[in-house]
Amino acid sequence: MNNLKKNDELVANIIDYGANGEGIAKIDGFTIFVSGALKNEKCKIKILKVNKNFAFAKVIEVIEKSNKRVKPDCNTYPRCGGCNLRHISYDETLNIKQEKVQNLINKFINHEIYKDEKQNQENNNETISNGEEKEKSNFIKVNETIGMNDPFYYRNKAIFPVSEDKKPGIFASRSHVIIPFKECKIQTKLSQQIAKFICENWNGTIYNEKTGKETLRNIMIREAFKTGEVMVVLVENKYDKDGIDINPILSKFPMIKTIVVNENTKNTNVVLADKNIVLYGEGYITDILGDKKFKISPNSFYQVNPVQTEKIYELAIKEAKLNKEDVLCDLYSGIGTIGIFSSDSVKKVYGIEIVKQAVEDARENAKINNINNIEFIEGDVESAFQGLLEKNIRPNVVIVDPPRKGLDNKTIENLNKLKLEKVIYVSCNPATLARDLQMLSSNYNIKSITPIDNFPYTSHVECVTVLNKKK
Repeated sequence: MNNLKKNDELVANIIDYGANGEGIAKIDGFTIFVSGALKNEKCKIKILKVNKNFAFAKVIEVIEKSNKRVKPDCNTYPRCGGCNLRHISYDETLNIKQEKVQNLINKFINHEIYKDEKQNQENNNETISNGEEKEKSNFIKVNETIGMNDPFYYRNKAIFPVSEDKKPGIFASRSHVIIPFKECKIQTKLSQQIAKFICENWNGTIYNEKTGKETLRNIMIREAFKTGEVMVVLVENKYDKDGIDINPILSKFPMIKTIVVNENTKNTNVVLADKNIVLYGEGYITDILGDKKFKISPNSFYQVNPVQTEKIYELAIKEAKLNKEDVLCDLYSGIGTIGIFSSDSVKKVYGIEIVKQAVEDARENAKINNINNIEFIEGDVESAFQGLLEKNIRPNVVIVDPPRKGLDNKTIENLNKLKLEKVIYVSCNPATLARDLQMLSSNYNIKSITPIDNFPYTSHVECVTVLNKKK
């Protein structure tokens, strides 16, 4: 029976990692998630919260230190909510992410494979040791995580909440408390310089979250790494035309191609609303991925790490083994990046996306790149994909890149009915990926799962999964 209580202090051996990179300890079989602890360490810990089946704790003292532990290189870590793995060597974070995906695949996929094979062995009166069972079984092994050569200052989109003393900051972990910072290691140096300059020259009021009044809420900066173009978005509760003179900003930072005010009156966690007021430029910037050019608006979904995004798309297209007779469906197509990437290799591409602005950008991107074999459809994937099939359009390849909630049941049902030669699943959430793969496993074999580190020093990980039709 668990007798742990809040504020208890004890010594524990850390035996594994949790889904968010925290350490895991076991006390009399009871699981404790220990923030700041590394696998194979012995730590003195303090219990923060006790639930029925597990508890949360923090490290008070590291008694036996892992050789994977490093000194964090950020003065706001770990109070800031942007990173949670800066106390771990980069190579080890890649191992943690591979293990995270593997554990989920074991739970949802390999567990079922093991049960089925064991049942078959029993039905055939085979007597095989556990080791031989594992050796014979067709377990899915997750590939090593593809990391970055230089995992710093990698985000092409920065969002800085503004504090009441007119300084850009970062939200504290799991709160809306704004923490000032000297330097952020994941946002670019340029975005930090621009945000600080805007705050120093802001003449208007700062938004008060408690009252829902006053003006400036956030500063969002989007950068195009290949073209060097920069967009500045001032998120305001109500547009204040006297809030700032944009001329000094443009003089100091000539790479800024557009400045936009996004008017957001809602008191929610959603940063951007739909209303944009262009103060300077065209209201968008352009970037290059591979050999294709893309238009990016304030509300466009565009992967935040362009270096790793190219690796994701190149791997997805390579593994799809596309040919000129293929009809490809790009589900959750955003501003058309994957579909446009693929267009040179296939006969026809259909992209489906629910966000109106993203669809408009995707169509514009197709024109910019002189692509004529692609069609973008505005609508939710569940109904729009079904609509395509009802028109007797039959893709033989589908690439999906859903949001964190994963695929809806109708789309999974349609993929199972189609029994396609190839399905490529690009995922930002390995938990929903594993769940969806389980539901697709009756009709598809999992050829490979490759984690890609799109968000270094955080617990997030992207995956490219290749599915082939079962024979």
